[in-house]
Amino acid sequence: MPSLMETIMSQLGGDTLKKLGGQLGTDEKTTGAATGAVVTTLLGALSRNASRQSGAESLSNALSKDHDGGVLNDLSGFLNNPQIGGGDGILKHVLGNRRGVVEKGIGAASGLDAGKAGQLLSTLAPIVMGVLGKQQRQQGLNASSLAGLLGQERESIERQQPAAKGILGSLLDTDGDGDVDMGDLAKHGKGLLGKFFGK
Repeated sequence: MPSLMETIMSQLGGDTLKKLGGQLGTDEKTTGAATGAVVTTLLGALSRNASRQSGAESLSNALSKDHDGGVLNDLSGFLNNPQIGGGDGILKHVLGNRRGVVEKGIGAASGLDAGKAGQLLSTLAPIVMGVLGKQQRQQGLNASSLAGLLGQERESIERQQPAAKGILGSLLDTDGDGDVDMGDLAKHGKGLLGKFFGK
Protein backbone atom coordinates (compact mmCIF):
# COMPACT_ATOMS: atom_id res chain seq x y z
CA MET A 1 0.00 0.00 0.00
CA PRO A 2 1.43 3.43 -0.91
CA SER A 3 2.40 5.81 1.86
CA LEU A 4 0.46 9.01 2.52
CA MET A 5 3.27 10.98 0.92
CA GLU A 6 3.17 8.81 -2.20
CA THR A 7 -0.62 9.02 -2.38
CA ILE A 8 -0.54 12.81 -2.14
CA MET A 9 2.29 13.23 -4.63
CA SER A 10 0.50 10.95 -7.10
CA GLN A 11 -2.32 13.51 -7.13
CA LEU A 12 0.04 16.39 -7.88
CA GLY A 13 1.93 15.46 -11.03
CA GLY A 14 1.37 16.16 -14.71
CA ASP A 15 -1.30 18.76 -15.44
CA THR A 16 -1.80 19.54 -11.74
CA LEU A 17 1.85 20.45 -11.29
CA LYS A 18 1.77 22.54 -14.47
CA LYS A 19 -1.31 24.36 -13.27
CA LEU A 20 0.29 25.06 -9.90
CA GLY A 21 3.37 26.37 -11.67
CA GLY A 22 1.24 28.58 -13.89
CA GLN A 23 -0.46 30.12 -10.88
CA LEU A 24 2.88 30.74 -9.19
CA GLY A 25 4.62 31.90 -12.36
CA THR A 26 7.37 29.27 -11.92
CA ASP A 27 8.78 26.37 -13.92
CA GLU A 28 7.97 22.74 -13.22
CA LYS A 29 11.29 22.05 -11.47
CA THR A 30 10.81 24.88 -8.99
CA THR A 31 7.16 23.98 -8.44
CA GLY A 32 8.06 20.33 -7.85
CA ALA A 33 10.73 21.22 -5.30
CA ALA A 34 8.40 23.53 -3.42
CA THR A 35 5.54 21.03 -3.56
CA GLY A 36 7.70 18.29 -2.06
CA ALA A 37 8.82 20.55 0.77
CA VAL A 38 5.24 21.70 1.45
CA VAL A 39 3.74 18.20 1.58
CA THR A 40 6.55 16.83 3.76
CA THR A 41 6.22 19.75 6.16
CA LEU A 42 2.44 19.52 6.40
CA LEU A 43 2.58 15.80 7.13
CA GLY A 44 5.24 16.42 9.77
CA ALA A 45 3.16 19.17 11.37
CA LEU A 46 0.00 17.04 11.33
CA SER A 47 1.92 14.17 12.92
CA ARG A 48 3.28 16.47 15.61
CA ASN A 49 -0.16 17.88 16.40
CA ALA A 50 -1.79 14.44 16.42
CA SER A 51 0.80 13.08 18.86
CA ARG A 52 -1.29 14.73 21.60
CA GLN A 53 -4.70 13.16 22.21
CA SER A 54 -6.50 16.49 22.02
CA GLY A 55 -4.75 17.25 18.72
CA ALA A 56 -5.63 13.84 17.27
CA GLU A 57 -9.28 14.23 18.25
CA SER A 58 -9.42 17.74 16.82
CA LEU A 59 -7.91 16.53 13.53
CA SER A 60 -10.23 13.53 13.35
CA ASN A 61 -13.27 15.75 13.88
CA ALA A 62 -12.08 18.25 11.25
CA LEU A 63 -11.57 15.46 8.71
CA SER A 64 -14.99 13.95 9.40
CA LYS A 65 -16.73 17.31 9.17
CA ASP A 66 -14.95 19.16 6.37
CA HIS A 67 -12.47 16.95 4.48
CA ASP A 68 -14.00 13.78 3.07
CA GLY A 69 -11.69 13.66 0.05
CA GLY A 70 -14.20 15.22 -2.34
CA VAL A 71 -11.61 17.81 -3.37
CA LEU A 72 -9.67 15.01 -5.09
CA ASN A 73 -12.56 14.28 -7.47
CA ASP A 74 -12.04 17.54 -9.37
CA LEU A 75 -8.58 18.88 -8.63
CA SER A 76 -8.58 20.99 -11.78
CA GLY A 77 -11.79 22.70 -10.69
CA PHE A 78 -10.42 23.23 -7.20
CA LEU A 79 -7.22 24.78 -8.54
CA ASN A 80 -9.31 27.26 -10.53
CA ASN A 81 -10.64 28.57 -7.22
CA PRO A 82 -8.43 27.27 -4.38
CA GLN A 83 -9.86 29.77 -1.89
CA ILE A 84 -12.87 27.49 -1.48
CA GLY A 85 -10.65 24.94 0.28
CA GLY A 86 -10.10 27.10 3.34
CA GLY A 87 -6.34 26.59 3.18
CA ASP A 88 -5.48 29.57 5.38
CA GLY A 89 -7.74 28.27 8.13
CA ILE A 90 -6.15 24.82 7.91
CA LEU A 91 -2.67 26.33 8.13
CA LYS A 92 -3.63 28.36 11.18
CA HIS A 93 -4.54 25.14 12.98
CA VAL A 94 -1.69 23.03 11.61
CA LEU A 95 1.23 25.49 11.71
CA GLY A 96 0.09 28.22 14.07
CA ASN A 97 2.71 30.93 14.50
CA ARG A 98 5.28 28.84 12.62
CA ARG A 99 3.75 29.61 9.22
CA GLY A 100 6.15 32.48 8.51
CA VAL A 101 9.19 30.29 9.21
CA VAL A 102 7.78 27.55 6.99
CA GLU A 103 7.18 29.97 4.13
CA LYS A 104 10.72 31.33 4.36
CA GLY A 105 12.19 27.83 4.51
CA ILE A 106 10.22 26.55 1.53
CA GLY A 107 11.09 29.67 -0.42
CA ALA A 108 14.79 29.33 0.29
CA ALA A 109 14.78 25.63 -0.57
CA SER A 110 12.91 25.97 -3.85
CA GLY A 111 13.66 29.44 -5.16
CA LEU A 112 10.17 30.81 -4.51
CA ASP A 113 9.66 34.03 -2.61
CA ALA A 114 7.89 33.69 0.73
CA GLY A 115 4.62 35.06 -0.65
CA LYS A 116 4.41 32.43 -3.38
CA ALA A 117 5.43 29.74 -0.89
CA GLY A 118 2.53 30.87 1.28
CA GLN A 119 0.19 30.71 -1.72
CA LEU A 120 1.33 27.14 -2.44
CA LEU A 121 0.91 26.12 1.20
CA SER A 122 -2.63 27.48 1.23
CA THR A 123 -3.47 25.65 -2.03
CA LEU A 124 -1.98 22.30 -1.05
CA ALA A 125 -3.25 22.14 2.55
CA PRO A 126 -6.84 21.19 1.53
CA ILE A 127 -5.47 18.51 -0.83
CA VAL A 128 -3.35 16.98 1.95
CA MET A 129 -6.37 17.07 4.27
CA GLY A 130 -8.55 15.57 1.53
CA VAL A 131 -6.20 12.59 1.10
CA LEU A 132 -6.08 12.10 4.86
CA GLY A 133 -9.85 12.39 5.17
CA LYS A 134 -10.40 9.87 2.39
CA GLN A 135 -8.07 7.39 4.11
CA GLN A 136 -9.82 7.96 7.42
CA ARG A 137 -13.15 7.14 5.81
CA GLN A 138 -11.94 4.16 3.78
CA GLN A 139 -9.99 2.58 6.65
CA GLY A 140 -12.39 3.50 9.45
CA LEU A 141 -9.68 5.33 11.39
CA ASN A 142 -10.45 6.80 14.80
CA ALA A 143 -8.37 9.56 16.43
CA SER A 144 -5.86 7.09 17.88
CA SER A 145 -5.30 5.12 14.67
CA LEU A 146 -5.11 8.38 12.70
CA ALA A 147 -2.33 9.55 15.00
CA GLY A 148 -0.59 6.21 14.51
CA LEU A 149 -0.81 6.50 10.73
CA LEU A 150 0.70 9.99 10.78
CA GLY A 151 3.42 8.90 13.20
CA GLN A 152 4.39 6.04 10.88
CA GLU A 153 4.43 8.44 7.95
CA ARG A 154 6.80 10.83 9.69
CA GLU A 155 9.08 7.94 10.65
CA SER A 156 9.04 6.73 7.04
CA ILE A 157 9.99 10.19 5.74
CA GLU A 158 12.82 10.42 8.28
CA ARG A 159 14.10 6.96 7.34
CA GLN A 160 14.17 7.81 3.64
CA GLN A 161 15.62 11.26 4.24
CA PRO A 162 17.54 11.26 7.56
CA ALA A 163 18.11 15.01 7.37
CA ALA A 164 14.34 15.47 7.55
CA LYS A 165 14.31 14.59 11.25
CA GLY A 166 16.41 17.55 12.24
CA ILE A 167 14.71 19.85 9.77
CA LEU A 168 11.18 18.95 10.85
CA GLY A 169 12.18 19.12 14.49
CA SER A 170 13.72 22.56 14.24
CA LEU A 171 10.92 23.80 12.00
CA LEU A 172 7.91 22.52 13.90
CA ASP A 173 9.12 22.80 17.48
CA THR A 174 10.31 26.40 17.40
CA ASP A 175 8.42 29.45 18.53
CA GLY A 176 8.52 30.85 15.02
CA ASP A 177 11.99 32.41 15.03
CA GLY A 178 15.09 31.62 13.03
CA ASP A 179 15.90 30.19 9.63
CA VAL A 180 15.55 26.58 8.56
CA ASP A 181 17.35 24.97 5.62
CA MET A 182 14.70 22.87 3.90
CA GLY A 183 16.78 21.93 0.86
CA ASP A 184 16.72 18.24 1.75
CA LEU A 185 12.93 18.22 2.02
CA ALA A 186 12.69 19.82 -1.40
CA LYS A 187 15.02 17.16 -2.84
CA HIS A 188 12.95 14.42 -1.22
CA GLY A 189 9.76 15.77 -2.77
CA LYS A 190 11.33 16.15 -6.20
CA GLY A 191 12.56 12.57 -5.97
CA LEU A 192 9.03 11.33 -5.28
CA LEU A 193 7.62 13.37 -8.15
CA GLY A 194 10.29 11.89 -10.39
CA LYS A 195 9.38 8.39 -9.23
CA PHE A 196 5.77 8.90 -10.31
CA PHE A 197 6.28 10.91 -13.46
CA GLY A 198 9.64 9.88 -14.82
CA LYS A 199 11.25 13.28 -14.36
